[in-house]
Amino acid sequence: MTVNEARTVSRAERQAQTRESLIAVAREMFLTDGYAATSLDKVALQAGFSKGAVYSNFAGKEELCMAVLDSIHEEQINGVVTAFTQGTDLEGRIDAFAAWAQEGVGKPSWTALEVEFAAVARQSPYVASELKKRHREIVAAAADLVRHVTKEAGIELKMPPEQAATVLLSLGIGLAALRSLDSSVDIGVLADTMRTLLSGGATTA
Repeated sequence: MTVNEARTVSRAERQAQTRESLIAVAREMFLTDGYAATSLDKVALQAGFSKGAVYSNFAGKEELCMAVLDSIHEEQINGVVTAFTQGTDLEGRIDAFAAWAQEGVGKPSWTALEVEFAAVARQSPYVASELKKRHREIVAAAADLVRHVTKEAGIELKMPPEQAATVLLSLGIGLAALRSLDSSVDIGVLADTMRTLLSGGATTA
């Protein structure tokens, strides 16, 4: 590796570290104070960078918030995937998912940020387009997981995996919104519905 190449790598690494730091600080501020109350100036100051450093990594606050939401969604997806890759049968995996959901679904600060940012889509074609794209990606990933899990269990669904994924995601989002307002909402309904769709709502292949 040449000196110039080493410098390029070093710059890229520093920029990646700066980006991750900005996302971490912005995440804490967005979740604590809300989207509208959090400015790029505040994020830069809290993170110890100039506002120019923010703009060298993100086009604006919308793009920064999108990165924050991506980090949250990645954690949630990883939680679901981990539950469904347990070395057990389908029932055991659904039990593992139910245990994760008790902690991972319906956090008030997460849900509030999702709702507040979604409202921005009414005025921002960029946000609307990006949210739509991410929703489709999440549905596709969930459908792949459904397809994989049912194949391993020797189950043939009575509906397309994409449809089952849409049903489960829609229910999960709805329950999360309700639970963010009322912690007594039973998130177990999601696991029960999953059992119906993946087991009771299927036939053996």
